[in-house]
Amino acid sequence: MKYDFPKPVELISDGELDKLNQLLPWACFTVDSSGRKLGRAFSDHKRNDPQDIPDFRIVELNQRFALAGRSVLEMGCFEGVHTAALCQFGADVTAVDGRSEHVVKTQIRCGFYGHHPRIYCLDLEDHSMIKLPEFDVMVHIGVLYHLTDPVFHLNTVLPRIRHAVLLDTHIARLEEVSESYVACGKLYPFRLYKEGGRSEPFSGMRDHAKWLLRGDLLDILVKFGFHNLDEISVENQRNGLRIRVVARR
Repeated sequence: MKYDFPKPVELISDGELDKLNQLLPWACFTVDSSGRKLGRAFSDHKRNDPQDIPDFRIVELNQRFALAGRSVLEMGCFEGVHTAALCQFGADVTAVDGRSEHVVKTQIRCGFYGHHPRIYCLDLEDHSMIKLPEFDVMVHIGVLYHLTDPVFHLNTVLPRIRHAVLLDTHIARLEEVSESYVACGKLYPFRLYKEGGRSEPFSGMRDHAKWLLRGDLLDILVKFGFHNLDEISVENQRNGLRIRVVARR
């Protein structure tokens, strides 16, 4: 007989939940069915509203490419909000993040929502990424624009994705481009963006990031066989232009 157990977050007492929320350096929160917080807001003005599980982008991906039974690689899991949503849709999830505390928070959040993905602490910009196996789908939200070498990163991970990629990232406008660099044998113009480094939870791990031009970004996807590009949105946000793409082989 299969038993339908409640999610662990629904069973923890208020006092123990409060204690849990003070143990870790949370930077966002979700809520249970009673509206109780798991995690904490980063500040009065940032991530001070409950994060949705599932986020609309994960819902949209599942509608376009059914996730149940698929192996999914999530880049930059942060505190597990998207991770839990991917598990909720029945995906076999492997999540990675460069910060050990983010890995722990993702494990805690997913566990309390009844999910048990594989989660690894890996620097997204070093050669350890080549140790990853192949996956059906990659979810890449809010990560690429924090990297010092986004071209190397994509060239490392895209060959490991069999079917589809959800990529949500800031890109550079042509007039914002100030420098160029050579990566994987090609010259790439970029917008230089200052990052806060390891100590800031929403920042890249290093002192700067390179934002690529839209055309160069899409060309890299095509280079690795993702010829079916569905450009869902291009938005002018506070920090700059942001694109969301679902790419399929």
